[in-house]
Amino acid sequence: MKPFEYARPADAGTAVAAVAARPDAAFLGGGTNLVDLMRLGVAGPGLLVDVTGLPLDRIEPVPGGLRIGATVRNTDAAADPEVRRRYPMLARALLTGASGQVRNMATIGGNLLQRTRCAYFQDVTLPCNKREPGSGCAALHGHSRYHAVLGASDRCVAVHPSDMAVALAALDATVRIQGPGGERTVPVAELHSADEPDRDTVLAHGELITGVDLPDPPAGRSAYRKVRDRASFAFALVSVAATLDVADDGTVRSARVAFGGLAHRPWRARQTEATLRGAPATDESFRAAADAELAAARPLRDNAFKVPMARGALVATLRELAAR
Repeated sequence: MKPFEYARPADAGTAVAAVAARPDAAFLGGGTNLVDLMRLGVAGPGLLVDVTGLPLDRIEPVPGGLRIGATVRNTDAAADPEVRRRYPMLARALLTGASGQVRNMATIGGNLLQRTRCAYFQDVTLPCNKREPGSGCAALHGHSRYHAVLGASDRCVAVHPSDMAVALAALDATVRIQGPGGERTVPVAELHSADEPDRDTVLAHGELITGVDLPDPPAGRSAYRKVRDRASFAFALVSVAATLDVADDGTVRSARVAFGGLAHRPWRARQTEATLRGAPATDESFRAAADAELAAARPLRDNAFKVPMARGALVATLRELAAR
């Protein structure tokens, strides 16, 4: 690693000011992603501002929902009684997201901000627009099994790795942000951006995630399903976070769906949701709703299998929810 300075401020304002004052500064949470990137030579901050000592480690009810502080550990969020009772889909996503050792270190804010695990991004000998804007995207004509089929461009085809973010997007969660200019909120589904590959999110330099607000759970049942190469410690090839509310006559009153493993961000499937509303809760309707979203997919050489895999995962998840 390159030498770096370290600071551990006592309040969020001081942390924000410290990072905003230096272009080479970065916030440090659990370090489960950033420290790896520093070891690989992908990241080389001159100043690390440790935010794990800030008073942002609480899970508490707020009017209309639940607030999870940014420094809450993933393990603690997954085990919290209110999260498990009211948002079981989120608890499941957290538990499938990493090994116990990683969950014990990783934070809620850091989980949202983790960078892609694209092998071309992590290899500093290869061109990557995320590392060096304008250098190109080696993944376009390389091994693309794990890459995007939705929302990608010829500048970047990397996928966002978070499981938690997919569940939060389906739950209409909002990110609370504090920056040099004050506080603001951003829906989780709008936090990640593909306009500039080297900018993973819409956050400006110096802006700090202070927490996540969950609205009251939607009506119906919810589930999180993850398809991966092995049963543990693997990123999603495809994942589905879904809620489904079925009326007594068997028609769908409402549904929320988000995909993981398919795009640069948690992919909120608005076309799927619109197709499901008012339709009978049958496999035929579920397949039609999946196809409405996946019609926009643009697979690469090695990942065309993700389209039928996503369709199958969604149908199986909705079928399970309808049966409940």
